[in-house]
Amino acid sequence: MLISDMLSVNSRIVRSSRAVLHLNWLMTEPLPVYKTVTCLAHFPSKDIWHSNMTLRPRSKTRELICYSNNANVPRGYCTGQVKLNCWKCKQPIDKTPAFFCMSCKVVQPSEEGTSYFKIMDCILLMSTFDLLCLDYTFTLDIQKLQKRYLQLQRSLHPDNFSQKSMKEQEYSESQSALVNKAYKTLLKPLSRGVYMLKLQGMHIEDGTESGTESEFLIKLMEINEALHEAQTPEEANQIGQDTKGKLTDLTEQIDTALRQGELHAAKALLVQMKYYANVEEKVKKKLSEFM
Repeated sequence: MLISDMLSVNSRIVRSSRAVLHLNWLMTEPLPVYKTVTCLAHFPSKDIWHSNMTLRPRSKTRELICYSNNANVPRGYCTGQVKLNCWKCKQPIDKTPAFFCMSCKVVQPSEEGTSYFKIMDCILLMSTFDLLCLDYTFTLDIQKLQKRYLQLQRSLHPDNFSQKSMKEQEYSESQSALVNKAYKTLLKPLSRGVYMLKLQGMHIEDGTESGTESEFLIKLMEINEALHEAQTPEEANQIGQDTKGKLTDLTEQIDTALRQGELHAAKALLVQMKYYANVEEKVKKKLSEFM
């Protein structure tokens, strides 16, 4: 296949699942420092797949986006990182995300668009010939996540840079804030699932009642009424335990849906999880009233 054919808008690509998408052609035009080449590609279960390709610049990030015709197919995120240089010593930085320069040990600026999964080291590496594909799962090792968070914050906390240059203080603050946001997003199943859908271009908007089954909403209304009428801590705690069990069940269902690439099913389940998470918070508030 000619390179010009690959770049044509709405060109159709038909390849086997064992084919390799080479990114070498992206390097024919020099890119400035701190630019990233990101390929977002769908990988269907069938051997034959079709996609449309567009190349568009987005501020500091250049993306080659391959859209599959199958909306239910999960996407794998394949990132080809252009070499970065340290802002101070100008030495190349091989690791990404780069928090510090390995040569001069100076803190680096945060990289725009870096996945929270990658920041918190929750990425699964899968080598496909000469192309390195990055993927992630809904189920995470929370202890590993917490350990990674504490490790990064010990190194990046702004207090450690109070005697450094203004630029280093600025970079440490932005890096520390980014780590905080990534950790809080991935810590809870609800925010983690919503973020995963966001990476797939899907969003859960406020006021999702219109797309929710009336039977489910009636059930939620009954739970809220029972919680409101609870007269003892035991009654409120029982509702809390039931809600916790439902959230656990939803977590497993969402994990299965995402693994199978059933994004719309995962979205519907996340909407239910959002309601039950709200009930869980109400239970905590109710229990505090009995204290």
